[in-house]
Amino acid sequence: MSSGDHVPVLFSFPVQARVARVVPKSKIYEHGPVNSALRDKFVAQVEQITWAFKLAPETINLPARGGVTEIQVFDITQKTSELDEDVLRAIDRAIPLPIIFHLQHEQRTRMVAAYKRPSEADASKWVIDGYFAGGWLPADSPRQALPVTLDLQVLYEQLLRSLLTSPARPGESLPEQLQRLNRLRSLQSEHAKLDARLHKEKQFNRKVALNAQLREIKNEIADLSS
Repeated sequence: MSSGDHVPVLFSFPVQARVARVVPKSKIYEHGPVNSALRDKFVAQVEQITWAFKLAPETINLPARGGVTEIQVFDITQKTSELDEDVLRAIDRAIPLPIIFHLQHEQRTRMVAAYKRPSEADASKWVIDGYFAGGWLPADSPRQALPVTLDLQVLYEQLLRSLLTSPARPGESLPEQLQRLNRLRSLQSEHAKLDARLHKEKQFNRKVALNAQLREIKNEIADLSS
């Protein structure tokens, strides 16, 4: 899960969109391949799942567009400070609609979401990208009003973009921005691994080769970050 260095935000959702309904974990298990290891994670890490808000044409008066007919907001109260991404993915798989998660732990909260869209190959299936997380904030932090948009699709994109570490480039669509950030993420982890190898390497010629690889990766990281 990638969390940003940028200032995290929390949003205030309209009262008329409130659902406030507890979702039993068993309901999630019914909807997907939840093996015993994943079930154990739910039991160990999740105190409660609450369907908090439903952002839909009838609740917030914005038209549906581009496959986004509703946006669900789910609160997850954690028992532990860590929450495995597989838990979020299982909930996302069980509910065929975009979800914004608010994780709660010890008087702190953070917003987490993955870009989720209907599959082009099979409209009944959803594609779930990697997760992006805002930093933890005190639960009573001030909330921002929702971004002003013309439809639910743009609202969903704005909510997701508020979690992204690097702002969109001029004219860059959300899928393009996510593709760039996912590439950046994998290059950064590759850089860390090569760097660790370089520190252990004794042979001069191998060190030279690793240094050359690291330089290439660094250049691409700089290019993607700018």
